[in-house]
Amino acid sequence: MIVTLKTAKTYLRVDHDEDDVIIRRILKNAVQLCMDVGRFDSVQEFREQCREAKIAVLYATAYLYEHREEADHKALTFSLRALMEGSRKAVF
Repeated sequence: MIVTLKTAKTYLRVDHDEDDVIIRRILKNAVQLCMDVGRFDSVQEFREQCREAKIAVLYATAYLYEHREEADHKALTFSLRALMEGSRKAVF
């Protein structure tokens, strides 16, 4: 696991347990989204080769949590690409 539920809740400043299920789901989706943006095939590869893995996952989790109703996935993806630019795998 790149980011634990406890770490994500601290980052989100959530101090109650009512949203744990949704935060877990968002966290899982955030990891996959970051891996897709970075073009990584496994969580282990993502964690080892992307220096920004943890902050990218936290950023994506926060964005998706705060914008649950009206998330702009294009803007989120663009921001993640910029954040992880140095670690993204080149594809030709």
